[in-house]
Amino acid sequence: MAQYRAAVIGLGWMGMLYDLAPRSPDRFNIDDVDRPTPPLNIHRKFYHHDHPGEEGLPTSYAEAIWNRPDVELVAGADRDKKRLQVFSERYNIQALYTDAEEMLRQEKPDIVAVCTNTKYRADLTCLAVECGAKGIVTEKPMAHTLAEADRMVQTCAEAGVPLCCGAITTTHPSFARARALVQSGAIGEIVSMEASGPGAQHQNWSYFLNSSPAWVSGIGDVPRRESGSDEFTGQGIMVTADGLVVHFRRGAPGVRLSGTEGEISFDYQPGWKLWKEVDTPDGKGRVEMPWPNPQFVTPYGGVYCLADVMDCLAGTLDEPKNSGRRVAVALEVEVALKQSSAKGGERIELPLPDRSLGLHYDWFR
Repeated sequence: MAQYRAAVIGLGWMGMLYDLAPRSPDRFNIDDVDRPTPPLNIHRKFYHHDHPGEEGLPTSYAEAIWNRPDVELVAGADRDKKRLQVFSERYNIQALYTDAEEMLRQEKPDIVAVCTNTKYRADLTCLAVECGAKGIVTEKPMAHTLAEADRMVQTCAEAGVPLCCGAITTTHPSFARARALVQSGAIGEIVSMEASGPGAQHQNWSYFLNSSPAWVSGIGDVPRRESGSDEFTGQGIMVTADGLVVHFRRGAPGVRLSGTEGEISFDYQPGWKLWKEVDTPDGKGRVEMPWPNPQFVTPYGGVYCLADVMDCLAGTLDEPKNSGRRVAVALEVEVALKQSSAKGGERIELPLPDRSLGLHYDWFR
C-alpha cells in the first residue's frame, strides 16, 4: 500500500517523455512549451532496455514513481496542456495543473520531482518544502547561482527533507559499492583523485570527498558558447581541507581514485575497474581484480534518484548519493576554477564570498 503521495513538475524528457517516446535527433528542441512534442505512445512498456537483473528500469521520474508500490503518483504540472493530457491518459490522473505553485499548495504532495528548466528549480524546491514535501528529486543542473544552491540545501536540511539533484551515473548502486570499498581500505590510503572535469551538471568526484574543498587553480577556460553555456572547459586542481588533491584533466575517466595499495576507476564503458597491489615474483605490482557486483550498466535514470530519497525516508541512507549538498560543492568548485582561469591560474580560496556567482547553461537546460 502506498505510504507517500507524489507529483511531477515539468513533463519534459526527464519528467515523462523518455518513457513514452524514443529520443528524437532534434532532442533539445522540444523542452519548451513553444516547441513541438514528439509522437507519444501512452501504452509503451517502460522496460525498454535489454539488461539483466535490476537494469532496464524506468528513466523518467513519472514512470519511476508510478512503478513503486510505496508511492502513489497523484498530480502533474506543466504549461503544455497536450502533455498534461498524455500524463492523465498514461497514469489515469485527473489532478492536472498548468501552475506548479497551485498544484503544490492544493495537493501538498509528499514526494516532488522538479523537472523544470534550471531557473525555476530553487524556488520550486523551497516552495515544495514549505508545502510539506518530505522528499525531493530535481533534474540537473541544480541551480544557476551559489546562492540558489545554498538556499535549496539549507531549506531541505532544516526541514529534514532528502534532496537528490539529477539523474547522473553517481546515483547508480555501483557507486555505493565503490565508496564502500574505498572506506574499507581496499586500495589503502587515497593519495589523489581525478576526473575529466568538475561538471556540476554531472560530477562523480564529489561523492568520494571526506572534507570540504579548500582552494582551486584552473587554466584553459573558454568564453561562453553559442548554446548559452559557460561551464568550465579547462583543466585544474582542487585541494580539500584534509589535503586530498583532485585533478580535473582532459582525457581522464569519469572518476579515478588512486591509493597506496591500489586504484579504482569508473567510465561509462567498461564501468568500474579495480587494481590491487599484490606480491609478485618481481616484487610488488598492481593487478586487475574482478569488480564485485553490482557493476555499472546503463540506464541510470530517475529510478535511482527516487530510490535514494526513499531509502533516506526509511532511515537506511544518510543522504542521496547525488545529494544537493554534494552538487552544490561541485558547483562552487566549478565557478572557482573559472575565476582562477580568468586570472591566469591564480589560487582561489574557498568558500567563495560572493554567492551571487554561478554558471549559465545551454538554453534547453
